Amino acid sequence: MKVYITLFALFTATIGLGQDNPEKNVETAIKDFFQAFHDQDATKLRDKASSDIRMQTIGKSSEGHDSVVNVPYERFVKSIVSIPDSVQFQERLLSISVRVDGSLAQAWTPYEFWINGNLSHCGVNSFQLIKEQGVWKVLYIIDTRRKEGCIE
Repeated sequence: MKVYITLFALFTATIGLGQDNPEKNVETAIKDFFQAFHDQDATKLRDKASSDIRMQTIGKSSEGHDSVVNVPYERFVKSIVSIPDSVQFQERLLSISVRVDGSLAQAWTPYEFWINGNLSHCGVNSFQLIKEQGVWKVLYIIDTRRKEGCIE
């Protein structure tokens, strides 16, 4: 009987170690996306995104009203890659909150955006990710951008 209990314990422990941690995997996917962003790596930025990616930002219209602007992902990638080496930029994630249900994940990432050592703006990114063939890919990004209320 002790042999069966020992084997059962070893078997369940082994299964437990092999369990997937989807929240951690989504967090890693977000961090990898930002690593590609900071490296200005167009290939990796494309690889981290679903082919159906949609990107938007919430800003103020000329009348001062909140408005949503659609940003084609390829235009975003080209704009990041074209930033000259003389410009140092960093999007500092203040935290990452993740929720997962099957092949759908959501990540909420408050951030500060710095240019050449100066705080430019802050806000929140909201990511929707999809698990495509076992790999988490960014499907949708929407963010806010503001200059007031940022903490230095």
